[in-house]
Amino acid sequence: MIQPDQPGELENALSHLQCVLVARRTRINPEQLTWAQYDILEILRIRGPLMPSLIGEILGMSRPATSKNLRVLKDKQLIEQTAREQDRREQTTSLTDSGRAFLERAASSRREAAEIAASVLTPCEQSIFAELCQKIAAALDDNQSRSV
Repeated sequence: MIQPDQPGELENALSHLQCVLVARRTRINPEQLTWAQYDILEILRIRGPLMPSLIGEILGMSRPATSKNLRVLKDKQLIEQTAREQDRREQTTSLTDSGRAFLERAASSRREAAEIAASVLTPCEQSIFAELCQKIAAALDDNQSRSV
């Protein structure tokens, strides 16, 4: 019987996997970016140049948090901001070459992790693992959006 104050097997497994993945990410992150800053770079990679207000909306960040994170990324020369032609007061944020290089290092690390996982899982297990990861991520996202 599991004691209420003792984590179960699933909680321990998720915690351990999270620790391993965070440690791997830390090794490829000499810029010492936070998760929020990494997420901003990823959303810019996926969606292209965006206004800061839309970045904050997509990622569920407050305006001050978005501004602070964008300032850090700009100082590290990973993003650039240019005035929009329609309204010079509005800024469009986009990745710099350095920002794209950072994301390529992260992608390379992800691919390496996927190759290691593929080497220890059968094709059927890989499919099941991917499906379960997506299911858990969706449930966590859904739970997060309901609590915000």
